[in-house]
Amino acid sequence: MAKILVTGGCGYIGSHTLVDLIENGYDVLCVDNNSRSNAGILQGVERITGKKVKHYKVDLCSFDDTHAIFQENTDIAGIIHFAAYKAVGESVEKPLMYFENNLVSLINLLKCVQEFQTPWFVFSSSCTVYGNPDEQMVTEETPPKPAASPYGYTKQMGEQILSEFQKSNPATSVILLRYFNPVGAHPSIEIGELPIGKPMNLVPAITQTAIGKLPQLSVHGSDYPTRDGSCIRDYIHVSDISHAHTLAIRYLEEGRNLGGCEVLNLGTGNGVSVLEAIHAFEKVSGQKLNYSMGPRRPGDVVAIYANNDRARTRLGWEIKYGLDEMMDTAWKWEVRLKEDKQLFAMVDAQLN
Repeated sequence: MAKILVTGGCGYIGSHTLVDLIENGYDVLCVDNNSRSNAGILQGVERITGKKVKHYKVDLCSFDDTHAIFQENTDIAGIIHFAAYKAVGESVEKPLMYFENNLVSLINLLKCVQEFQTPWFVFSSSCTVYGNPDEQMVTEETPPKPAASPYGYTKQMGEQILSEFQKSNPATSVILLRYFNPVGAHPSIEIGELPIGKPMNLVPAITQTAIGKLPQLSVHGSDYPTRDGSCIRDYIHVSDISHAHTLAIRYLEEGRNLGGCEVLNLGTGNGVSVLEAIHAFEKVSGQKLNYSMGPRRPGDVVAIYANNDRARTRLGWEIKYGLDEMMDTAWKWEVRLKEDKQLFAMVDAQLN
């Protein structure tokens, strides 16, 4: 049973990936400084899997603390690196904070990978590396444009750091997973997204408006050159995204990788506008959403969705969940957060 270190394991995608790894026979460790997550989410992971996850509350920007994890676990076989700040708008306002956190943490981690000769590394990248592409459907070969935000630049730079690192450390195989817009919650409704403060992403903003936490949803931009004037994104269920990480680890474990630093898109291949996502939520939930059309938001890309042929072919990845299931599980999670006093207390503690 290979041991996998999941950084940012208390976060949204990280917690779902812990579940998927455990269910597929892997031994897992979690590291997260919980500055933007809550360790209580690991209780949900335990309820789903029946296994308690060992958690290190460590800031990866501290090399000594990061190194201590590897000293204690010299048998780490693979790393899935999620830990990063990820809000596009915030990165525009606080670029230095994003560059420092997202890049220093990666470099510290790679110093340990090099010293302890960790063989597998999977990086949480993003479609933001494509910038504003010339075509809406992007492949892994689509030439990247300048990033639309400092967050996007940290992902572009992270990929470049990993590419150069792998060339000088051929014993470590690297996969860069560029994912699009993860949404929804685990089908058990035991874990889901826990945004801190006002949500920056569309779906939690939708569900929080519907439940009454937010008075109104603002759609950022109505004059984009798209079919209804709103941005187009590729929304994908978080459980589909998390399973792709397990398949990526297995792909490396079985030696099926092509060598070097491989890049894979993770999206459904379907472009959905913001207004279409809102209408899908209204249909599934039966809730009429209070929303208004607002100005464009700095850093937003007009339209982008994935060609996912490479991930499906190489990893054997199949998408299980459609847009209705994404919205349905997201809504059920929001309702549970309101009704479950223990979960609500966890979220309340996170916000204060």
